Amino acid sequence: MARRLIRCGAACEALRRSAGLCEAFCVEYYADDGFLIYLSEMAPYLKSLRLICCNNVTDQGFTEAVQGLPLLEELELSLYDNELELSLCDNVAGGFQVFEFVGEVCPQMKYFRLNRSRFDYTEWNKNKDVRGIATMHGLHSLQLFSNHLTDEGLETILNNCPHLESLDMRHCFNINMDETLLLKCARIKTLRLPNDPTDDYDHEVQSPIRPYIPQEPDWYSDCCYSCHTRHYDSFEKKKL
Repeated sequence: MARRLIRCGAACEALRRSAGLCEAFCVEYYADDGFLIYLSEMAPYLKSLRLICCNNVTDQGFTEAVQGLPLLEELELSLYDNELELSLCDNVAGGFQVFEFVGEVCPQMKYFRLNRSRFDYTEWNKNKDVRGIATMHGLHSLQLFSNHLTDEGLETILNNCPHLESLDMRHCFNINMDETLLLKCARIKTLRLPNDPTDDYDHEVQSPIRPYIPQEPDWYSDCCYSCHTRHYDSFEKKKL
């Protein structure tokens, strides 16, 4: 906690010294709602914002801060845990989702990175980020590491982001890349597919979360089940 306060204090001092001229800011770990709102007030001309492992940021604080950063061209949200993952996708501000809100208030957005800690095969709401990303029509570069979107979700993004030149969807294991998607991706200069190497990825790569499927022991045969049932029925009759 002490280290976090020191780093936050140093960051606030740096923002004060910038006299409102700061154009790029990267935060790891220590940012919360209060700091982000302060950042938007002290750096209204900010063009690049990177938030890494900032799990104390909520959807309300994030949207309030972004509303004060209309010149934002680059946004990164990386390695947040489940709590932030859920809050970032909750409905806010008149029915908008958070990323839809970003698309509305930051019309100059060109570079967007949304990188989860790991891919989760048990995630049921697979395309929850798609609608918001599809509102960022001016995107040139999109990185979605370990995202859960499907082929349908990817097609929606491609149809609504005609200026995409770079697309990184490594560890997006719900993507199958059929012929239709391959044709749509032909215009993209830099394309990273779900199973491509991650050697040059900026953050730690974790193994996917897989569903647990309990299995019956090999020795538990139908015969054993029948014997067990007869024994249980006999026991119940004795009780009577």
